[in-house]
Amino acid sequence: MDPALGPPEEMAEKRDELTPMMRQYHDLCERYDDALVLFQVGDFYETFCGAAERTARLLEVTLTSREDSTGEYPMTGIPIDNAESYIEDLLEAGYRVAVADQVEEPGESSGVVERAVTRVITPGTLTEDELLSSDDNNFVAAVARGAGGDGPTDRDADLALALLDVSTGDFLATSSASNEAIADEISRFDPAEAVVGPDVRTESGDAGSNANANADADADADADLFPKDCMVTPFDEAVFDRDRAAETVADYFGNPDSLLASDPEIRACGALLEYAEYARGSERDAEAKADDGGEDDRLEYLTHLTRYDPREYLLLDAVALRSLELFEPRAVRGRDEATLVGVLDETASALGGRKLRDWLRRPLLEPDRIEARLDAVEELKSGVRTREELQELLRDVYDLERLIGRISRERANARDLRSLRDTLAVVPDIRAELEDADCDRLRRLHAALDPLADVRGLIEDAIVADPPIEITEGGIIAEGYDGDLDDLRRTARDGKQWIDDLEERERERTGIDSLKVGYNSVHGYYIEVTNPNLDSVPDDYQRRQTLKNSERFVTPELKEREDEIVGAEERADELEYELFRDVRRTVADEVERVQDLADALATLDALVSLATVAAQYDYCRPETLEHERTEDGGLEIDIEGGRHPVVERTQESFVPNDAHLTEDRRLAVITGPNMSGKSTYMRQVAQIVLLAQVGSFVPAKSARLTPVDRIFTRVGASDDIAGGRSTFMVEMDELATILREADERSLVLLDEVGRGTSTADGMAIAQAITEHLHDAVGATTLFATHHHPLTEVADVLEDAFTLHFEVDQEDGEVVFRHEVAPGAATGSYGVEVATAAGVPESVVERSRELVAEAETEPVDPAKEEGEGEEEEEEEEEETRELDPEEVEGPELEPEPEPEPESEHAAETETTRATGAATTTTTATADGGDDPTDVAAELRALDLGHMTPVEALTELDRLKRLLEE
Repeated sequence: MDPALGPPEEMAEKRDELTPMMRQYHDLCERYDDALVLFQVGDFYETFCGAAERTARLLEVTLTSREDSTGEYPMTGIPIDNAESYIEDLLEAGYRVAVADQVEEPGESSGVVERAVTRVITPGTLTEDELLSSDDNNFVAAVARGAGGDGPTDRDADLALALLDVSTGDFLATSSASNEAIADEISRFDPAEAVVGPDVRTESGDAGSNANANADADADADADLFPKDCMVTPFDEAVFDRDRAAETVADYFGNPDSLLASDPEIRACGALLEYAEYARGSERDAEAKADDGGEDDRLEYLTHLTRYDPREYLLLDAVALRSLELFEPRAVRGRDEATLVGVLDETASALGGRKLRDWLRRPLLEPDRIEARLDAVEELKSGVRTREELQELLRDVYDLERLIGRISRERANARDLRSLRDTLAVVPDIRAELEDADCDRLRRLHAALDPLADVRGLIEDAIVADPPIEITEGGIIAEGYDGDLDDLRRTARDGKQWIDDLEERERERTGIDSLKVGYNSVHGYYIEVTNPNLDSVPDDYQRRQTLKNSERFVTPELKEREDEIVGAEERADELEYELFRDVRRTVADEVERVQDLADALATLDALVSLATVAAQYDYCRPETLEHERTEDGGLEIDIEGGRHPVVERTQESFVPNDAHLTEDRRLAVITGPNMSGKSTYMRQVAQIVLLAQVGSFVPAKSARLTPVDRIFTRVGASDDIAGGRSTFMVEMDELATILREADERSLVLLDEVGRGTSTADGMAIAQAITEHLHDAVGATTLFATHHHPLTEVADVLEDAFTLHFEVDQEDGEVVFRHEVAPGAATGSYGVEVATAAGVPESVVERSRELVAEAETEPVDPAKEEGEGEEEEEEEEEETRELDPEEVEGPELEPEPEPEPESEHAAETETTRATGAATTTTTATADGGDDPTDVAAELRALDLGHMTPVEALTELDRLKRLLEE
């Protein structure tokens, strides 16, 4: 066990003998044994024993020690004023941090100061701005598995996912019978932390004690649900109990059965709510919670729970998110802004930025919803003055979601309230800009922009315009807000004025011109007289302090005034704090209104951003098509002059290209040299489709698009060495997912399939995948390849066609035109690309020689495959001429092949099998193939004019005939 977690062993052995403070530390470590406890001692957070040694190394701070009657213990401290930076380092090291604060003033306690954990800081429950790395959502997830089909509904066997952003209050829930679907949703929202129930495995073969044995097969895959950088937290089994979870959900949102679709969803949501309460510092003990009704633990700003079905949105798995560079650049040295969100995000507020990211995570499927967004974007794009004015006003909008969260958690200071007031102050002006809006979406936003005049008025009346950060030291409540506070302030001011006048009066009375009246925090107010003037001191002066060159005195009247001033100031500070808390609670009561306003402002900001990008970069409005009312529901993607939205921003010039995909032209095989633009072209088609379903204008002259249900990508090379997967295995895993889950409403991008194995194997796999996608799946597919025989396969597939990228050769060098054209490329120009990349000339020349030899000499298929010597011999044995005497004809009884449905089908199957080279065999009287003719065919094969794949395919066919 990690020595930084749990109660220190050296303290546990003598717990009853420890000093009260050290016993407090031990008990808190025992209670929060999954977190590193930071224990407040004065102005520092201290750790002891193993935790001290660990934090000293991690944080590079000094390791000291503390001694009591039971021994000496290592100790390390960090300053409270700068604690966040140290806590961030602890989180990055994989720790949860329990912050134990002093919850009473030292002077108020007769014994040891009481301490309690006020918050548990984990990667998924961050609320402090200093710890949140961006304005994007920071989700914590909870996953619960169903009862294996024993529940009252069919969905009770599902795997459920709940997602909560503790900083904003966003709360989502969904479920699916498929682990892969939940894994896709986890990838979509990218939670920083996941809480799992006892029936969910966090590692293969490691299940909780209550796991259903019948679910072992599914549970083995649970470890693959979460990305590597997500902290997975097995949590208290009791909080996943169905009845307890239902009670928790009902306490927040009402009847859970009317909100959620299954018991697993209820369990996941209830557990996640309790984890969020635990992170606030509440106890996990159900009995303790029941004693006070749990009111102190409630997160009042959690007002909405949204249950959604993943199938309501365009599905993007982790591979697609990464390949299409929605949020992160693929290149190791890629620029952070070289992402789809980077080129779209012209939002003026954190609210709008989060909303835009959410839209990109969950593009729409329903044409009506898409068109509603497009209407709003079009109106804002054409209304230049309105758009620019709105963008300027939205710059003054603070992050209301996180503000109201801090206010509700009672962690907001006076400046936070003023920030809320400043935002509310611009809402009337924003409403005025939308007063004459034409489209329904903007009119509804206008109605939703509640200026919260009562809340704004309260803050303006109660809080000074420029309040201090501290809320316990006065100076935050405005003059005139509270009469009692004004009286106390007046008393303090009058007293101070009396003291200011005292110095002049005493100089006149005593004749001591050097007499001074001063104040310090230890001795209070005093009258100071230098030593040479001590003989002139009046009898009513009482000595308070002796210094080297002077004496300090007080008078009864001065002491009385001091008591009045200090008493008035202390009471004023206490009253100010109570008044501030009252104001903060009153504002917190309006949490739903503030959240509704925040959502309206976020939506407007995201729409303005999309309109700004459309106007600045010449985007067009896409036409959204309804799915055809046919059995297979074919797609149409018709793009004229399309551009890659990210690449065009990073290059000085960009060549637009068209894309025309329909129900009867739905599989494009794309060839061309490296660097010609194949990958860019495929991704730009996918990104244009995605942008259209977000409700954005698109970088093209025109676009007509049918919404797709899912985008799959198999693009680029990557490995997972730590997970035991080679580059080729990763590629095959991704292909398996596509072939298993894609359908006729999917858009599939394939780039260089089959590169990680031999040429023959790679070509065979690529051809088989092409045929399967065309015949069985029916997905709209863009397939970029260097396997040029695939273009011949495409020629015989009914709904397939070929495209290539044009190149020119000038003085032996390749000039890329980046233009797509019908038909197949004449070559891959690999050597020329190597030359352009700066490969040494000697290597290039040798490559040219080898290419020339390969083009003029027959190719041994076994050597083409790169097989070992033993395999070469086997191939030679199989391909030698067969003596008819060696073949016993009567034993050859091949199974009759299924009769083709049509003459065309027979021709197609034969063509596919031989790489578009047709052959015939002679049938014997009994219906078999004459082995003499097989031998004759072998002799007749012209290997010098066949591709390696054609030769191997033909050889395999003849070999199977003999074996049968």
